[in-house]
Amino acid sequence: MSAAGGRSNGLALLVLPSALLFTLFFFLPIGLMAVMSLLTGNPVVMPHVAFTTRHYARIVNDTYYLEVIWTTIRIGLVTTLVALAIGYPLAHWMARIRSRAGHAALLMAVLAPMLTGIVVRTFAWMTLLSDKGVINQTLISLGLVTQPLKLMYNETGIVIGLVHIYVPFMVLTLTGVIGRIDERLEQAAENLGASPFRAFIEVTLPLSLPGILAGSLLVFALSISAYVTPILLGGFQIMTLPILIYQQISANFNVGFAAALGMLLLALSLALVLAYNRALGLVSGQQELQ
Repeated sequence: MSAAGGRSNGLALLVLPSALLFTLFFFLPIGLMAVMSLLTGNPVVMPHVAFTTRHYARIVNDTYYLEVIWTTIRIGLVTTLVALAIGYPLAHWMARIRSRAGHAALLMAVLAPMLTGIVVRTFAWMTLLSDKGVINQTLISLGLVTQPLKLMYNETGIVIGLVHIYVPFMVLTLTGVIGRIDERLEQAAENLGASPFRAFIEVTLPLSLPGILAGSLLVFALSISAYVTPILLGGFQIMTLPILIYQQISANFNVGFAAALGMLLLALSLALVLAYNRALGLVSGQQELQ
């Protein structure tokens, strides 16, 4: 009994620092933001404040804010789908390559962009996508277009920048999952008469669904919360929730409304996590039945 109690106390002492840090840097800020979203004003500068739901009512009753929410979700969805389309073949190649040197080279190619700051990479895309950028000037000089293509200050430019930034997260997530799938399952399907494509569709793809879901969850959550890339490549022409939150703080110092928008962004991410857990449970149940 005393030995078990000593081990429990030792474990509690080990967990205590992590629990304290988690409380200070996660629960406390989110709790304060939730409280601020329900107050009529900033209690630091206003002596008398009361609880209210007017900030959330303002979001629901104004079509402008609903459009901003939909724009944020749409950019996140498109970014996730494009990142999956690019990342899955690369992840499959990395997981199946037999050469250690080749695998290391591919891994470095995926990780190399992450060694450069997001601001630097976004400015690099601005030099490529602008009206007088490398892409448009090349197309015009080749006679393929007569007018510059609108690649910036729209959702297209934002998605291009976000895909470049977040596709490594998709690749790394998928590589670990695909690497754990036994190649002999594909070989067995081919020995039974299936083509390589059919073996991939009916064997590898279903078994890699947990990685697809996890990578999509990560990329979508990062995309809807991105600020630097949308504001630089969108030029305030495309409004997303993070940019709107920044405007409410910097221009109006409307802390309560900004906190309500932040809680809405958090709710979207939590809803996505719950949907992911639900989908993962369904996928696991189907695989067990099979």
